[in-house]
Amino acid sequence: MAKWKVVVTDWEYADLRYEERVLRHEEIELVSAQCRTEEEVIEACRDADGIINQYAPISRKVIESLKKCKVITRYGVGVNTVDLNVATEKGICVANVPDYCMDEVADHALALLLDLTRKVTLANRYVKNGKWDFKVTQPIYRLRGRTLGLAGFGRIPQSLAEKVKPLGLEVIAFDPYVPEAVARDKGVTLVSLDELCQKADILSVHAPLTPSTQGLLGKKQFELMKKDAFVINTSRGPVIDEGALVEALQEGRIAGAGLDVVEEEPIRADHPLLSMENVVLTPHVAWYSEEAAAEMRSKAALGIVDVLLHGEYPKYLINRQVKEKVSLQASKPEQRYILEHFAVMK
Repeated sequence: MAKWKVVVTDWEYADLRYEERVLRHEEIELVSAQCRTEEEVIEACRDADGIINQYAPISRKVIESLKKCKVITRYGVGVNTVDLNVATEKGICVANVPDYCMDEVADHALALLLDLTRKVTLANRYVKNGKWDFKVTQPIYRLRGRTLGLAGFGRIPQSLAEKVKPLGLEVIAFDPYVPEAVARDKGVTLVSLDELCQKADILSVHAPLTPSTQGLLGKKQFELMKKDAFVINTSRGPVIDEGALVEALQEGRIAGAGLDVVEEEPIRADHPLLSMENVVLTPHVAWYSEEAAAEMRSKAALGIVDVLLHGEYPKYLINRQVKEKVSLQASKPEQRYILEHFAVMK
């Protein structure tokens, strides 16, 4: 009989091959579910020792119902589905996978940047509708010498800053948690949020969704922006006040937007953004490549293995205050972790 029960609360993949490879152990029973509500999560996870989560709510109510859970890992970077404070109170380690799609998201932001500024999607639509005329894309401005503003300057926007250097863009960033020396080393100037909005020709959002970043870009910020500026969001929809964005687009206060995320996903069929020619939308796909998906799923499962089988803090522990509640070994060295990770991906 297995010693540990691990539940996948919800998933949107063809199978769980990567999770199964990592968790294939005589002491582990892997159970999959497709939970949507708190009640469904409680029913599936009440006696779980470990939980892998995608979108299902891991709320206070859910966490308080868990009898013996030691670790919760989440597919991806954000952990907004998990009540971190309650998990910490109960001595449950919470981990994410912060490094699985850095190139993919940076590449997608760059793709949206080029699409918007060169009006590729707009031109494609007109050509396919029988209109062969460059004037439908006017105005287009040269990229070299213009300014890319980054709202957030973590790993992904730092990667994007490197990728745009050959395009001749000046890069500025707003991030109150990043030292100036780090930005300076990347050739980027740190500015205030107001200055970011005033100076950016393209403003790309990369802030995580937290209480302090929800609605980070709102009516005030859009009023500060240039009329020919574009906004890109590949982080989380609610970081932008969507009503204020729609209003700014409708009133011509900004030139357009490239959005991989929106406040409510999937976007509703009557949403005004769908009818705007100057808005490019993609279905929360910036994170995706075959390699990134395999890495994310494997590392989420490895976070469970860290705690249950090795008695270690998960490598990507989010709620570090939990160390005051539960005593585990230090996370494994990078070399060992990489070897284990690639062994299960083969």
